[in-house]
Amino acid sequence: MLGKSRGGNYHVGMDTSVCARELVFQGPHSEADQAPGAALLLADSPLVSEVSVTGPNRVLVRYDLRDVTFAEIESALQELGFHLDNSVFTRLRRAYYGYCEDTRRANMKINPNCFGQCARRIFVRHYQKGEHGCRDQRPSHWRAYW
Repeated sequence: MLGKSRGGNYHVGMDTSVCARELVFQGPHSEADQAPGAALLLADSPLVSEVSVTGPNRVLVRYDLRDVTFAEIESALQELGFHLDNSVFTRLRRAYYGYCEDTRRANMKINPNCFGQCARRIFVRHYQKGEHGCRDQRPSHWRAYW
C-alpha cells in the first residue's frame, strides 16, 4: 500500500528500501508532453519497478533504493534530452531526496553505482532491443560512392 507522508515522500509498506517519487518535467522539448515518453523508457528499465503518468508533465516512479537513486534516474533522463522542472521548490525537494537517499544508502552500506553512465545503466534493456551497427537507411551503393 502506498501512503504519502508529510514531505511528499512516499513509503511502501515496511520495506524502507522501496521509494516512490514524482518526476516533474518542464521546458522546451520536441514533445509537448514529456511524461508519457519518459514513462515508456522508465517502464522498460530493470531498475524501476513501477511507473505511472500522473499528469501531462508528471510521472510517479517506484524503485528500490538498493539499485538506483532518484538523482541517477533524473540524470539518466537529462542525458536522454528530457527537460526536468528546475523551480525553487523542485530544487529543494531534489536536494532533500538526495540527502535522505544518500543517508539511507550509507546506513545500508551501499556504494554509489553511477559514475556518469546513468542512462546506459538504467536503460540497458532499451538499448539492447535497438538495432546496432550502421543505421544509415540509404542503400550501400549510395553510401560507398567515393
